[in-house]
Amino acid sequence: MKQRFILYRRNNGKYYAEDTVTRKQTSLKTRDEAEALTLLHSKNEAFRQPVLNLQIARTYLSATDGNAAKRTWQTPMDEMTATKTGVTKERYERAMRDDAFDSIRKLPILETHAEHFLKVLRNGTVCTNLYLRRIHNFALDMDWLPKPILPKKQWPKINFKEKRGITWEEQQTILARERNIERRLFYALAWHLGAAQTDLAQLKAEDVNLQERVISYFRKKGRGRSIAKLHFGDQVEKILQDLPSSGPLFPYLSRVRAGDRATEFKQRCVGLGIIGITLHSYRYAWAERAMAAGYPERFAMENLGHNSKAVHRAYARKAQVQLPSLEEYEKKIIPLRPRKFDQGEHQQKGIGV
Repeated sequence: MKQRFILYRRNNGKYYAEDTVTRKQTSLKTRDEAEALTLLHSKNEAFRQPVLNLQIARTYLSATDGNAAKRTWQTPMDEMTATKTGVTKERYERAMRDDAFDSIRKLPILETHAEHFLKVLRNGTVCTNLYLRRIHNFALDMDWLPKPILPKKQWPKINFKEKRGITWEEQQTILARERNIERRLFYALAWHLGAAQTDLAQLKAEDVNLQERVISYFRKKGRGRSIAKLHFGDQVEKILQDLPSSGPLFPYLSRVRAGDRATEFKQRCVGLGIIGITLHSYRYAWAERAMAAGYPERFAMENLGHNSKAVHRAYARKAQVQLPSLEEYEKKIIPLRPRKFDQGEHQQKGIGV
């Protein structure tokens, strides 16, 4: 094995160790040749042992996995994306094209150090941090990585942008300025249903039961295995009367990519001076309104398709809840409950206790 460090003596008589890769010279702080050779040997041995250990590990791994030595990070990127479907797969494909990943795409997994990941994280965004964790964990789960590259506590904290729901005033401003009838009805229905934009855009007239006032459909998220049933009131019924009675409720928007729908909405908001909201803000708004109105959490989770209470509460955390007085609440609730006789009433009516 070629030595990493060589001995170098300057004109002043002092000895230096020169790195044959970086060409950097480090003083050994001695003019004694024997002492300098001993220090140089120590530096080479300190570098040689980890490299030797890595080569031994590669030899053992190659005996059971022929691709271990040459497998790069592009492999877990591709294989993980292949496990996804629908819009989730599209989202992963976009994430894997992140320029920040270019520095490790062709880097062998077994030759990766913490510095490589830190460079990716410095050059990337919050999304880069999120997906690099998933790539890293996928490689660990597949036994392509013998140990974590970065310890769990050393990963930079993920700080998402502040998210909020659209307000009633903003909704009215958007509807008043929207001249396209289909988009205006789409935004109006989003306010009342809180459905995900893709689910809402692909609703069909056949999904609507006007007699029972129910809209039911299979959610696109989760591979279409979960069904959502939304009960609606008078205002939604009026909106539905202006939509097609057969086929897609939104013929144009149902054919548009989710990203294009989001861009159109953002352009309208920017033109109106409204910032900080996206189409997804309708879901936050619905959750906030439900919490403020005292709507049972389990019903709200069912409507939005949330399986996790933590996720749902994150959506509704900005709700402004006005608590009624106990006196007012008792007047509404107690009359609905079956009346219970006290002991005196039982005795007066001759009923045994």
